Formats: sequence, structure tokens, C-alpha cells
Amino acid sequence: MARTNARLIRFGIFALVLVFCGYILTKGSSNSYNLSKSTTVSPEAQSSAETTAPAAPEKKETTKVFSNSGSKEKATFVSLARNQDLWELVGSIRQIEDRFNSKFHYDWVFLNDGEFSEEFKKVTSEVCSGTTKYGQIPKEQWSFPSWIDTEKAAQVREEMKKNKIIYGDSISYRHMCRYESGFFFRHPLLEEYEYYWRVEPGIKIYCDVDYDVFKFMKDNKKSYGWTISLPEYKETIPTLWKTTKDFLKENSQYVADKNLMDWISDDDGGSYNGCHFWSNFEVGSLEFWRSDAYMKYFEFLDKAGGFFYERWGDAPIHSIAVALFMPREEVHFFDDIGYFHNPFHNCPIDEAVREKNKCMCAPKDDFSFHSYSCTSKFYDIMGLQKPTGWEKYVQ
Repeated sequence: MARTNARLIRFGIFALVLVFCGYILTKGSSNSYNLSKSTTVSPEAQSSAETTAPAAPEKKETTKVFSNSGSKEKATFVSLARNQDLWELVGSIRQIEDRFNSKFHYDWVFLNDGEFSEEFKKVTSEVCSGTTKYGQIPKEQWSFPSWIDTEKAAQVREEMKKNKIIYGDSISYRHMCRYESGFFFRHPLLEEYEYYWRVEPGIKIYCDVDYDVFKFMKDNKKSYGWTISLPEYKETIPTLWKTTKDFLKENSQYVADKNLMDWISDDDGGSYNGCHFWSNFEVGSLEFWRSDAYMKYFEFLDKAGGFFYERWGDAPIHSIAVALFMPREEVHFFDDIGYFHNPFHNCPIDEAVREKNKCMCAPKDDFSFHSYSCTSKFYDIMGLQKPTGWEKYVQ
């Protein structure tokens, strides 16, 4: 009988503990959706009313983070996306959050040529640890300018389609390239920021990033950071360099001392070798794009019509501008982050870096020192020491 009573007492105590735990868990999960603030801005009211939700609480750091002293920088992630990109973009956000932003909680700006759905805003705000903001692109920035002959542009697209030039027949791709070249940094949602990190759907980050990338950029006076470089398809930019040289004849004062002309030209500016930083990954200074040099350069290119009469991309335009108007010491190659955008990989070759940053990639897949890449040329021009064993990965 005594043994039975003891069992009953133990059971009663156990039941009370379970009830108490259930109460605590219920209380703790009542705000599970309030992970970030959110702001929506339409093109008609670009500084209009905001919709917000409470921001996520700061998470405790488990290790000491390099270059993370003091307050955060005025910086944000930027993604140009449509509602149908949601789930592929969520994968990219998860990569960034897991590897970097869960430690720093930087904002995220989403831009769209249409309106974002409530599902898009709800899902993205749940997975981002910082403030999320949603903006619509004004129609005049995502359409044919008045000076473009649309019939001529249509003929070009048809010809490029016949020649099987990638995105050659796409109108929306051209609008995207023009917008990324000359307008994203002007959106009202970006006015408060000094730095940005561009993120596209379908990317991967292979390594832990335990230092504040934006603080690194500022502290080391870097204005443009990249991970992959390669030559542009010459068929898409037949007159881009000629147009650039025409601009330089009238605006030589903008060319920086100690620039990277020798990275983009093998004959002292006579021609463009096509080398460009792959702009689907960029960490950069918004002030550079807002500068007189770049704004005038973009306007000159825009009036020339090459976005529509050819198929000028934002990557070569950004890269040429960086190479010419930015001192070379302000350009930074991130060799410790690890990045993938189909079909190219950036994977740290240095084994110590991969182990320290818990990189989940194979160095044999790294594109940096392939013969088709322009990264080895960058190392040589900048006088950088290449990682041990890089010769094994030249293909």
C-alpha cells in the first residue's frame, strides 16, 4: 500500500511539472511571428505611411566576433524580386541569415516592379532577423525611355534570338539591367543607408561570416566587394567601350589615380577585355553610385540606348565604373565567404580558412583561378599573394 501511495505522489508531481512547462512554452511562443519590422513603399507614395511589427530581440553571441565593436553601420541587404521568386529567395535569405545576419540583424530591402503580395511580405519578414522594407519601382524606371525607338529595339531582340544570345530576346531582362545600373540606389528606401549587399534568389553562402562585413568595408576604406569575376559576352556589348571612351573624352576629370584600367583593358584602354565583377554578389558603397562621376556616366550610357539596342548588362557597367572612377585600393575580393550562383562557385582554397569558417564546399569547384576567370589577373595587378596550391585549380 505504501509503495502504491509513493507511486501516486511521484505521478502527481510529474503531472504538475508537465502542466507548468506547457504554460511557460505557451507564453513564450505568443509572439513567434513578430520577427521583424516591415515597411511598404509604393511608387506613388515613396515616403508614405509605414506598416511595422516589433523587431526580433537580439540573440546572444556564442563566440567573440571579429570587427564587431560599436554600433552597426548604415547598411542593408537589397533584393530585386517578384512574388513568384518567393521560395527561391527564401532559400537565399536563409543562407545569409544562418551564415551571417543572425549575428548582426541588418535590414533587408525588397524591390519589385509590381506590388508585393501579403504572402511575400509575411514570409520574408518571418525569416529576416532585421527590419524588412518593401518598395515598388516607378514605372518610368522599368519601361522604355522616350528616346528609344521601340521598333528598332524589337528588331535587335529578334536578331539576338536568332543568334541564340542569352537573354537576347528578353524585354524584362533589359529593364532589370537598366534598373540595377542606374536606379536601385536612388529608391527612397535606400536613402538612409551607406552600404548595401545585393542578394538574388538561388544563391548559396558556403562559409560562416563571423565579422561584420559592412564594418569591415568602412574600417578598411573599401567601396566595392565581390566574389566572382569573368569576361562578358562580347555579342551583348559591341559598342559599350566605344561609348565609355566617348564619355571619358568629355569627363576625364572623373578617372581615379591608381585605377584598375589594366584589369579591364589589355592595351591601355584601347579596347575592353570584358572582365567584370559578377554583380549578383556585391557589397558596396551607395555613395559611389550616387557620385557625380557615376551618375553622369550612367546618364550618358542611358541616352546612347545600349540597354535596348544591344543588351548591356549592369555587371560590366558597374565594373567599368569601379575600375575607372574608384581607386584600386578600395576594391576588395572576398576570399573567405564562399559563394555560389549558378553555374559558378567561389570556395576558399586555403584549408585553414575553410576549417575556421566551417565552409561547406569543395575547393575543386572554385572558379577563381580557372583560365576563364579574371580573378587571377586581379591578384597580379593588386600584388596579392595567391593561396597556396592555387595552381592545382587552373582549368
